[in-house]
Amino acid sequence: QVRLVESGGGSVQAGGSLRLSCAASTVSLGNNCRAWFRQAPGNEREWVARIYSSDLTTYYADSVKGRFTISQDNANNMVYLQMNSLQPEDTAMYYCAARRGGCFGASRRTNFDFWGQGTQVTVSS
Repeated sequence: QVRLVESGGGSVQAGGSLRLSCAASTVSLGNNCRAWFRQAPGNEREWVARIYSSDLTTYYADSVKGRFTISQDNANNMVYLQMNSLQPEDTAMYYCAARRGGCFGASRRTNFDFWGQGTQVTVSS
């Protein structure tokens, strides 16, 4: 079983930045896809970004492209989400997710097998 733990959430004003971290408990997931999702109250959980461990290919939702950057430290099983130019509509609980295997087309909640408990991001105007 893979345990994921997020950290780094908080409250910022619009235009500010936050960096989220996701630690994986297992020694090795093998080639894997790590992702960030977010869920605002009353909304569906939506995919934000993902990264493939093998070649570090990244994918982003249109709503965050150019503002958010996902990165990975394979040696320490860490994944990060650098969030810049935050806006009130970015307010949500952010979740780290993982799956063994590739990342191609993996943008649905059901594509991922392992989930963290979430970290809250609140952006005020």
